[in-house]
Amino acid sequence: MTLAEEVVAQTPKLHGVPVLKTERLILRAPWLADVKAMASLANDRRIAANTARIPHPYGVEDAEAFIESANKFDGEACFVVTCGGPVIGVCSIELREEGAELGYWFGADYWGHGFATEAARAVIDHAFGDLGHQALQSGARVNNPASRRVLEKCGFQWTGVRLIRIRAINSAAPVDRFRLDRGLWSSLKSWQLARRVA
Repeated sequence: MTLAEEVVAQTPKLHGVPVLKTERLILRAPWLADVKAMASLANDRRIAANTARIPHPYGVEDAEAFIESANKFDGEACFVVTCGGPVIGVCSIELREEGAELGYWFGADYWGHGFATEAARAVIDHAFGDLGHQALQSGARVNNPASRRVLEKCGFQWTGVRLIRIRAINSAAPVDRFRLDRGLWSSLKSWQLARRVA
C-alpha cells in the first residue's frame, strides 16, 4: 500500500466532507493535527496579501480557529490538500452573500507545479456534483496573474473588478471577479474527475 493509500484508509469522513483523490493529490477535511503545518505555510505575507481573510502574521491560534470553523454549514466544503504527506495548501467552497465561493491558497514552495488547478478542479466537481451548486464565484487580486490563470483553466469567466478588503494589508485592493455556472462546467468536464475514496 502506498503512503497516499494509507492516508486515505486512515482518514475519516469529517462533517460530511469526503476524501477526494486526484492524479497527484489527496484532499480531505482539516484536522487539528494540521495546525502546525498550516500555520507554518500560511505565515507568509505573499500568501496572506493575496487572500481576503488570512491575517499576517498567521499563528497556531489562527490555524486552530480556521479548522474549528470549517465545514459547519451545508453547501460548504473545506479541504486541506496533501501529496499523501503534510499539508501543502487549502481549497474550499464557502457560502457568501453573492453565492458559493471557491477559494484556495498553497505554500510558496508549491507554487508553479499545477497543484492549485488540480485541487480546484476536484473541489469544483464536488461543488457541482455532490453539493448541487448552480454557480460558483471566485476572485484573484489583479496583481496575481497565477491565480487568475488557475481560474481561467478551470473555466471561470471574468465578470469585472471589485475593491475587496484584504485583512493582511489592512486595506482594500482591486480583485478580478470570476463566475462558473453548472452549464459551462458540464461542457468542460474533459478534465479527469477526482475520485471519491472515502
